[in-house]
Amino acid sequence: MSTKKKPEELVAGLIRLLTVTRTGEDAFTAPQQPGGVGRVFGGQVIAQALQAAQATAPEGLEAHSLHAYFLRGGKEGVDIDYTTARDFDGRSFANRRVVASQPEEDGTQRPILNLTASFQRPEEGLSHDDVTMPDVAPPEELASDMEMRRAMVERAGDRMTEQQRALVLRPRPIEMRTVDRLHWMNSEPREPKAHSWFRTAAPLPAIEDDPALHRAVIAYASDYTLLGTSALPHGLSWMRGELVGASLDHAIWFHRPARADEWLLYATDAPWSGGGRGFNRGRIFNRNGELVASVAQEGMMRKRIAK
Repeated sequence: MSTKKKPEELVAGLIRLLTVTRTGEDAFTAPQQPGGVGRVFGGQVIAQALQAAQATAPEGLEAHSLHAYFLRGGKEGVDIDYTTARDFDGRSFANRRVVASQPEEDGTQRPILNLTASFQRPEEGLSHDDVTMPDVAPPEELASDMEMRRAMVERAGDRMTEQQRALVLRPRPIEMRTVDRLHWMNSEPREPKAHSWFRTAAPLPAIEDDPALHRAVIAYASDYTLLGTSALPHGLSWMRGELVGASLDHAIWFHRPARADEWLLYATDAPWSGGGRGFNRGRIFNRNGELVASVAQEGMMRKRIAK
């Protein structure tokens, strides 16, 4: 009997992963990724920390931005604890500070990420959109990234280990369809720009149909493809073992509500890299061409030295 999970099961697993459990007035714990190997995905920690912040936000206020710093790589196989500080509560805005940590072998907590989130009570105001959604192929005309991953594994043959194959082909709760060639798809230097459509692999259940969860899922997905944009001009890839890297910080501004289970276009660019770091920006649009979120991230990016 096949053990392949259905899209609905993958999305249900994502909801469980992003559900934090209160262990104190301002303390939470979040589960680990089932079957996770190695380092925890940064988008997971960001989304879980945002969920902890949202759980303590004043009623009626919605997250409009977050700023996070990755301190250390999180370890798979260990639950993550989130401690929240209520730094400010005003009539229109509020602020929450979250520290994510995991226990050491001696029981002490080791911080792996800190995040600050700002909340606002929705209001009408001066409005403009001085950005145009890129004119790219719609998702219906594109192959899924999983199809391209399978083709890559087939071409690689014995050059990939079983562990590498399992990682590349691991089913994901986020479906992606890429317009351009990402860093793992080619080895030729190219312009540091990329465009990918994404959504959850199945609709989010109506019972979970709340804006806070959709923001958390978008935060989770915003860590995909972003750092790799700064690798494009160099024709190198982490997936081929040519680079060593890690996210250093991550910021998101939520401009308007959006559904994470409907196609969103993630347009990324990388205006600079140097000094062992790469700087990346992202803009997320809905199908109506409206800008729903902006993202920025800097990451460590070093060429792997052959031994």
